[in-house]
Amino acid sequence: MDEKDIKYFEELLKQRLEELLSHADDTVSGMTAPKENFPDPTDRATLESDRNFMLRIRDREHKLIKKVKKALDRIDNNTFGICEKCGDDISLERLKARPVTTQCIDCKTKEEAFEKALGL
Repeated sequence: MDEKDIKYFEELLKQRLEELLSHADDTVSGMTAPKENFPDPTDRATLESDRNFMLRIRDREHKLIKKVKKALDRIDNNTFGICEKCGDDISLERLKARPVTTQCIDCKTKEEAFEKALGL
């Protein structure tokens, strides 16, 4: 992978990280806002359901933040774009689709087939 590609992915990942962190800040400020009092239990249940849904989304985003930071570390360590299983280069198409990936498509396919066979 050439320097131009590395810079592209570095900027992409930094931009994504900034975006995810701003969402996290919005959630925290939304959770600390004054509580509304609902006389109708259905309205209260809807609010709780919406909050739980938002927390699940933020939990997934938190996991993605960790992956993005690890990908940026791999860029700094010159290991970005190299499969952690076989050591081959990960294709640019795969990295464009999923820049946080750590495996080439062949290794990931084998891993998923193995997990499926085990029923995981």
